[in-house]
Amino acid sequence: MSSPIQNNKVHDLLSARSVTPTKPTQQGSGPDFQAILADRLKVSNHAKTRLESREIALDADKWERVLQGVEKAAEKGAKESLVMVDDVALVVSVKNRTVITAVDQNHLKENVFTNIDSAVIV
Repeated sequence: MSSPIQNNKVHDLLSARSVTPTKPTQQGSGPDFQAILADRLKVSNHAKTRLESREIALDADKWERVLQGVEKAAEKGAKESLVMVDDVALVVSVKNRTVITAVDQNHLKENVFTNIDSAVIV
């Protein structure tokens, strides 16, 4: 069985600490949101690393808001967009439907986002 962690360095660190990553499960929550998300929005390895290292956790409702923001950006012809969800900023390739990176409020100060052509606040 393959590891759910795509970043080998993170996987090696977790393995060395003998910590097994677990998926939170909610009884009666219906289909696995991660599987649904994978069909509609990808998360790059870089973004996964940033989400893990910065301990950014987005629940199903927030991911749905991200998807809505990406859809709005696509309707306007955006290619690379900054999607703001509460205190988290995600740079998303609208064309490829891929989250490129993630930044939380603690790391937003004095940050400059380049190579974007739009911003969506959801």
